[in-house]
Amino acid sequence: MAYQYNGTTVEHDEEGYITDISLWSRELADIIAKDENIEMTDEHWEVVNFLRDYYEEYQIAPAVRVLIKSIKKSMGKDKGNNKYMYHLFPYGPAKQACKIAGLPKPTGCV
Repeated sequence: MAYQYNGTTVEHDEEGYITDISLWSRELADIIAKDENIEMTDEHWEVVNFLRDYYEEYQIAPAVRVLIKSIKKSMGKDKGNNKYMYHLFPYGPAKQACKIAGLPKPTGCV
């Protein structure tokens, strides 16, 4: 199982999470987002970039509650809440956003 773009092949697991996070790119993120039926906007990219920074600092993909709490602390209560995050990533903010960000499946997600 792999994503294909610009002559590049990037392997992923059965749920669509890439197996080598060093191969992530914005182009790949757009492909993953399309597979998730998400049209990427600046708001989506803001969360994806936040997650990539979070992962770089803590070496873990946060579960949804931790993600929302961290977004609230960083970006304010208008963005750090369930309604906003589920509007952007309807099938689970942590799961979908981490997948698009090229990160492993968040801890605590089934």
